[in-house]
Amino acid sequence: MNRDAINLGSVRIPKLFWTYFFPTLFGMLSLCAVTAADGIFVGRGVGGEALAAVNICIPPTMILMGIGLMLGMGASVVSSIHLAQNNIKAARINITQAMGVGTLVVLTFLLFSLISPFHTAQLLGSSTTLLPLVYDYMPWIFTCCLFQIWGAIGLFVIRLDGSPKFAMWCNIIPGILNIILDYVFIFPLGMGIKGAGIATCLSCFVGGLMVLAYLVFYARQLKFIKIKHTLMSLKLTCRNIGYQCKIGFSAFLGETTMGVFMLLGNLVFMKYLGDEGVGAFSIVCYYCPFAFMIGNAIAQSAQPIISYNYGRDSMDRVLKTESLAIISAIICGLLVTTMFVFFPNTLVKLFIGNNWEIHEIAVSGFPIFSVAFVFFIFNLTVIGYFQSIENAWSSILFAVLRGIVFLIPSFLILPRFFGVAGIWLALGFSEFLTTLCIIIYLTRQMQGPLTTSMKME
Repeated sequence: MNRDAINLGSVRIPKLFWTYFFPTLFGMLSLCAVTAADGIFVGRGVGGEALAAVNICIPPTMILMGIGLMLGMGASVVSSIHLAQNNIKAARINITQAMGVGTLVVLTFLLFSLISPFHTAQLLGSSTTLLPLVYDYMPWIFTCCLFQIWGAIGLFVIRLDGSPKFAMWCNIIPGILNIILDYVFIFPLGMGIKGAGIATCLSCFVGGLMVLAYLVFYARQLKFIKIKHTLMSLKLTCRNIGYQCKIGFSAFLGETTMGVFMLLGNLVFMKYLGDEGVGAFSIVCYYCPFAFMIGNAIAQSAQPIISYNYGRDSMDRVLKTESLAIISAIICGLLVTTMFVFFPNTLVKLFIGNNWEIHEIAVSGFPIFSVAFVFFIFNLTVIGYFQSIENAWSSILFAVLRGIVFLIPSFLILPRFFGVAGIWLALGFSEFLTTLCIIIYLTRQMQGPLTTSMKME
């Protein structure tokens, strides 16, 4: 039986990589459009305070998305290796277990967070002024996490199954639908921020349904499989999920880094500049997912190629793929940085209309913030490489460095020395320190038997 429509073991690496990269990139950028469309329509149709309210609600959703990416990456890496060894049943079991556990996690979160939404909003740092807006938006954006986690896990599987173009449409169609619904609910129907939440929830529902339909009816090999309900089966599920989480944990930390970044930024900007500062910061937070998705697109495009060839012990193809991925990461990072340095006014105007105080804070901060992007995308790409070759501890180490060890002190210390500019610089400084650590690590590895040491993980 042929594994899928794309031969990962023999097709030339550049052709393979671009076959995965462009559909993955376009699909992920379309996914970002779901959030960005909310920001543009909310900012222009409701106002700057509504933007701040949206920003208050986002961090928990990013943590849940991180859980989805963790399970998706882990299941995809494990399943890639099983497929390389012609063990299709084991691959199906792993993807079924990942989807089931992800669904259970989101349902548990919804149960506890929506029992007392006002209390949840206060825990997230909402001011009294923003509380009614947060209350209107929160239930809908939290509910759509269920459909988003289906996509986060399922799209890894769909690409591995040999259908990167279908995975792309699973993102593009919800993105287009969200833009249409945002306009209708906010402007003609006048539903305000609640309308934006409903639009996002409905569009994500369509995307999640497309993923489930593929895995149930159209998958070539990676279909869902019935899991036995015995004590032994439960133990095996826990073992498999634990290993998936170990491999994909740095993907969770990567998404969580964005949640921590937004939460800390909200708190620090609120302290220094009040609601207007949070509003300005929220605009850059709408752009950050685009950079994050570019890094993810590079890592996820390389992942099936790397994992499959790693499972076949073809390390020359593994290293060629990662070299191409790193070059792509640097080029993409430079392009994003250029946009933020030379076109900050244009980027800010997309989201805000007549609030000049928010506008000026954002425009002055964008060029400073832009130093983060090259290091940001590079770090995501290299961490994804470590995940793909089952080098879990290295990927976790660098994810912890960029998401906790360097990021939190940067937010706490830099503003004391540089004021508001220090807040804008915090992410870039954290990512730069992580890049420096990665380069030192790889340099030392290259002085010895690199591939041997990595395979010992």
